[in-house]
Amino acid sequence: MTENPGPIAAAAAHEAPTTIEAPTSIVHLVRHGEVANPDGVLYGRLPGFNLSEDGQMMAKAAADFLAGRDITVLRSSPLDRAVQTAEPIAAQLGLPIEIDERLIEPWNHFEGLNVGVGDGSLRAPRHWIYLRNPFRPSWGEPYKEVAARVQAAAADAARAARGHEAVCVSHQLPIWVTRRWADGRTLWHDPRRRQCALGSVTSLTFDGDRVTAVSYAEPSGSAGTRVAGA
Repeated sequence: MTENPGPIAAAAAHEAPTTIEAPTSIVHLVRHGEVANPDGVLYGRLPGFNLSEDGQMMAKAAADFLAGRDITVLRSSPLDRAVQTAEPIAAQLGLPIEIDERLIEPWNHFEGLNVGVGDGSLRAPRHWIYLRNPFRPSWGEPYKEVAARVQAAAADAARAARGHEAVCVSHQLPIWVTRRWADGRTLWHDPRRRQCALGSVTSLTFDGDRVTAVSYAEPSGSAGTRVAGA
């Protein structure tokens, strides 16, 4: 599959025609903390899935990590677990939480079902048609659409925080494909190899409207996930 070189590579190759420098802004994409999910379902966009006690501590760790930074904008996915993660950040920074629908979890055919490898809904033949194309993917919102909307949300946050920093609280898959877009990598990937732990912070540096660098931090340590794409 052909991919564009990505904004970081493009920025590195770009030579500014004048000496005027674009203001630098940073957008921190924060993944929500652990969710209370005793049945191990893929909860997706379903309501009623809130942070566990550990998840609340992860949210506080992210808030502590971001404390003292020049953050002027705070936005969140509308889902409960994202808003609950944003709350200690809002309290730490003294900012209101703005809801941005573009930061939401992707829709997924398997929402509400158990999708453990070798068991659950994946064993039922009626679901197999949704597994036919992992590159799109055929079971949910296309990667390119997810990356496009989250990249647009991040760019808007960068413009709103022009010359400062912004926080956008989102979910694993949206953050990961946006990072892959920024790095110029293919959007399809092995979900088991996503570097986007619970409570992690993926930071995009914008020079004007261009992403020129990506960094990653895990304020809560390397926290795994029980449900892919959560």
